[in-house]
Amino acid sequence: MPNVKNQEMLAKIKEDLDGVSAVWVVDYCGLTVKDIQALRVAIRETGASLKVYKNTLMHIALEESDLPTLDDLLEGPSAFVFAGDDVAAAAKAVKTFAKTNQNLEIKGGLMEGAQVSAAQVEAIASLPSREELLAQIAGAISGVARGLAVALNGVPSGLAQVTKAVADQKEAA
Repeated sequence: MPNVKNQEMLAKIKEDLDGVSAVWVVDYCGLTVKDIQALRVAIRETGASLKVYKNTLMHIALEESDLPTLDDLLEGPSAFVFAGDDVAAAAKAVKTFAKTNQNLEIKGGLMEGAQVSAAQVEAIASLPSREELLAQIAGAISGVARGLAVALNGVPSGLAQVTKAVADQKEAA
């Protein structure tokens, strides 16, 4: 049974797990304090958070929350990125930082209650952000509406042109 301090930490981990869309596990070994601060800032800008917990406590919290325990990922130093609504943006922030800093390694994580590999996290990072997807949808809807408006506007103007042509023909005759 964990001591009081660990029980408090376990409760904090469970609180972090509640309501998140995804949890990415990263190996931060070799990062300087300055690097970790820069990573935290980049992740925070996406609405996510980076926290470091003991692997055993994370394992217990996952088990008690009926989630995959990520035993193969919880080895060595691990930091956890708790992603909110925009999962792709959080993954993109981690992937971008990992490109510029070789010491950060993406191990994998959880998404919608299922374990995902490092390759899957990187694939998620390549998806457009939520805002970009919404903009694409809005553009598609706008294009359809514009096309419909042009088509509906074309009917009366076409009728007017045909009427004028018939009138001109009758005048000429």
